[in-house]
Amino acid sequence: MMGRAVLFVATTLIAVLSGAWGALALWYQLPGGAVARTLGSTIWALAVIALAVFAISRRSWLPLGVYMVMYAALLIWWASIAPSNNRVWSDDVARMLTGRVQGNAVTLDNVRDFTWRTDADYDARWETRHYDLDRLASADAVLSYWGSKAIAHAMISFGFDDGSHVVFSVEIRKKRGDQYSSIGGFFRQFETTLVAADEHDIIRVRTNVRGEDDYLYPLRMDKATMRALFLSYVQAANTLSDTPAFYNTITSNCTTIVYRMARQIDSGLPWDMRLLLTGYLPEYLYKVGALDRSVSVEQLRQRGRITDRARSTVPGEDFSKAIRTGLR
Repeated sequence: MMGRAVLFVATTLIAVLSGAWGALALWYQLPGGAVARTLGSTIWALAVIALAVFAISRRSWLPLGVYMVMYAALLIWWASIAPSNNRVWSDDVARMLTGRVQGNAVTLDNVRDFTWRTDADYDARWETRHYDLDRLASADAVLSYWGSKAIAHAMISFGFDDGSHVVFSVEIRKKRGDQYSSIGGFFRQFETTLVAADEHDIIRVRTNVRGEDDYLYPLRMDKATMRALFLSYVQAANTLSDTPAFYNTITSNCTTIVYRMARQIDSGLPWDMRLLLTGYLPEYLYKVGALDRSVSVEQLRQRGRITDRARSTVPGEDFSKAIRTGLR
């Protein structure tokens, strides 16, 4: 009898927890606006609570059977929600990056080159850029913090021997009017996009406009690996252009996608919790030998903080050169 009671209580608890997930899924994805979402998620939550109370008070398995049918219907609906590249997007993610590779020559379409004054006031430019992989000279990890020390947005900047740079950044693709939500990132609220942009756009907007705190870490990487990683980004961009995908706060974010690409180059690259707690990514990179190990991580962090240098730049100044002053 005791085992049966424990099983009953455990099953009921699982139903309640999965019911909470269902309420959030309805809140974030039910069509029809805020009223419909509120009504749908509220009705679902009340139904789950009522079934749980009935099951516990009557010691009956029937309500759990009813719930299983309800939950199966919810999962069928959830599986029908598909990502799309055809929505009314925010201006900064309105276009999809694509690339063409011919030998050492790479052409990137829709490279972003915005001039930002505020988040709502900017000059929008999208360009086609050409890159020679033989002139690829550096790769830097850029981390941007906006609150917690444990969470940062990670980007990779590739430099060429003429002093130019292009930054690749895996980001949420917000619809116009959307606000970022880490919880929404678990419930298919956003698609994933891959942005390629100038440093004075994608780094400067974070340091000078949004008030974020940015750090740049030169990566120890040979030319062959650097080239392979660059081409992995191009391939990822083309894949997202052809096959849209949802952003997920844990499984498909700015760092985990880069990790999967890097694993294609080095299958021995270990998994680590710091790939999720992205604020501690420098410690992971240091551990695997991707950063200069002749000094401590803390010294690299102090040397790599570019926020003040970015904020002191003036229009027309070479932004990439300015933020690297004293870095290498």
